[in-house]
Amino acid sequence: MIEKMSLYFTGEKQESLLFITVGILSIAVAAWLFIQSHRLKSMAFPLVTIALIQLIVGGSVYFRTDNQLSTLAKQSIEAPNQFKAEESKRMEVVMKNFAIYKWIEISLIFIGGGLILLIKNSDWAVGIGAGLVLQSAFMLCLDMFAEARGQDYLEILNKF
Repeated sequence: MIEKMSLYFTGEKQESLLFITVGILSIAVAAWLFIQSHRLKSMAFPLVTIALIQLIVGGSVYFRTDNQLSTLAKQSIEAPNQFKAEESKRMEVVMKNFAIYKWIEISLIFIGGGLILLIKNSDWAVGIGAGLVLQSAFMLCLDMFAEARGQDYLEILNKF
């Protein structure tokens, strides 16, 4: 069990590094857009807003994962029934949250696409739309990987 749990949390930690990296890159791109006074500099607003989420979520997952894995590994040995009950319950909440995240991300992709298509004569609308589409699509892709990883882990927990 500990090996499979470790694989799950290693994936979470690796993905959190992607969140952090993309968050930093998004802020850099946003700064460049403003420094250059690029006509699509409004893209910086969704880039930075979602980058802050990426940095917060990515950082919190990255820095808590080792301790969380250590605690859970110990609990799985010392109190396996309690471990299974509590970790299964936690993961069910995590999995339900992925459904919410996907709806938000898909909605933001559609809003961004709508801004691009419907207000294409406005650099501000196109910039905001492009930023929403880029960041939301990235988040959706990573959340789909995380959801699949979480589903595998939950199945392992249920068999424990």
